[in-house]
Amino acid sequence: KLILGKWFYNFVQEIINDGFLYPMKKNSSIIKISSIALVIFAMACKPSNEQNAAIISQSAIKKPLMRENKKLVSKEAEEIENYIKRHNWQMEATGSGLRYMIYEHGKGTLAQSGQRAIINYKVSLLDGTECYKTKDKPEQFLIGEDHVETGLHEGITLMHVGDKAIFILPPHLAHGLLGDQDKIPPLSTIVYDVQLISAQ
Repeated sequence: KLILGKWFYNFVQEIINDGFLYPMKKNSSIIKISSIALVIFAMACKPSNEQNAAIISQSAIKKPLMRENKKLVSKEAEEIENYIKRHNWQMEATGSGLRYMIYEHGKGTLAQSGQRAIINYKVSLLDGTECYKTKDKPEQFLIGEDHVETGLHEGITLMHVGDKAIFILPPHLAHGLLGDQDKIPPLSTIVYDVQLISAQ
């Protein structure tokens, strides 16, 4: 058992970093998660000494958070699977949760981390809302290095030059908790339609 305080902050950070917690979802699960966190935080902030400090076990906090998070992750996965079925796509999944489908094959080499990728793309939400797309000229970024979505970095390394692919990025591979502060809302799954023009 541990005395609450600095430990609580470190513990919640550990849960978030380990992928156990997807906070701020507008449903009953996140209300439960927030309630647990607020109660514990309030207890941690009370003036106390070693004799009257609030004591709580790590497992007592972690278990309910993990339970509620599993519900959120399950709902997210169901939404993605329903989207794939509606489009009648045959997609594969990686260990990270990225779904992908290469629907047109090029004849170039396989893209690799550290190369500069040049792409055409369109980004949309699961409800069909188009967020971004290339306009007058293709976009470029360093694979594995530049600040684009983690899922895009991963997806591009599955493509050969000339390929066209669909990537579905769940929130933890896209813009996560806060969205992009512009057109992509918080905790949004996004869909990339990508053409890899060059990688060198």
